[in-house]
Amino acid sequence: MSIAELKHKFMAVKHCEPAEANELLDFARRLYLRGEISLAEYRDLVRELEKAGACQPDEAEEYAGL
Repeated sequence: MSIAELKHKFMAVKHCEPAEANELLDFARRLYLRGEISLAEYRDLVRELEKAGACQPDEAEEYAGL
């Protein structure tokens, strides 16, 4: 899956454009966890989205409020 395909799927599901690359990264993670994309596709998407400025949250910060 390409970034363009991911963005198109995001817009079809969310009915809006992603505001930033991090939204697409989160969406790709959800697709992977649901088994809708393979690990290889997920890794490629993460790599491309990180080049576009997306960053994965620091796990300590992500779970700090739990």
